[in-house]
Amino acid sequence: MSMTVLPVEDLKALIGEEKQSDWIEITQERINLFANCTEDHQFIHVDPEKAKSGPFGTTVAHGFLTLSLLTRLSASGIWIPEGVKAVINYGFNKVRFIDPVPSGSKIRSTMKLSNVEEKEGGKVLTTVTHTVFVEGATKPSLVAEWLFMFLT
Repeated sequence: MSMTVLPVEDLKALIGEEKQSDWIEITQERINLFANCTEDHQFIHVDPEKAKSGPFGTTVAHGFLTLSLLTRLSASGIWIPEGVKAVINYGFNKVRFIDPVPSGSKIRSTMKLSNVEEKEGGKVLTTVTHTVFVEGATKPSLVAEWLFMFLT
């Protein structure tokens, strides 16, 4: 993966381009740490024995854990306008948790540059659509439109 740094007009020409992240493992330890941070200790996340008889047959990652890992998944694969002084997480247009992420699985994201918009004061707003899959799955686990505001 690579970071793409270009003038805004050149970035606009790349709308529709896709990149793929590396795989990252979702361990039970990672899930437990996230549960501690968020105080969400629902058995489907943190109790492997009880989760065996639950709806997924195993523990699964919190949807918000998967969402928070978009930062890691896109670490070296984002599109950046030239002359940027700061990058601001501007939020999400849409987030859908479609399929569970089982403990011990690996995930990666396909990232698509969906929009590049120039704003007042030299700001640039980009929309990156993330589609996160569990290794071997045909259905995505997460789809999210993430907004980045670049300050120049």
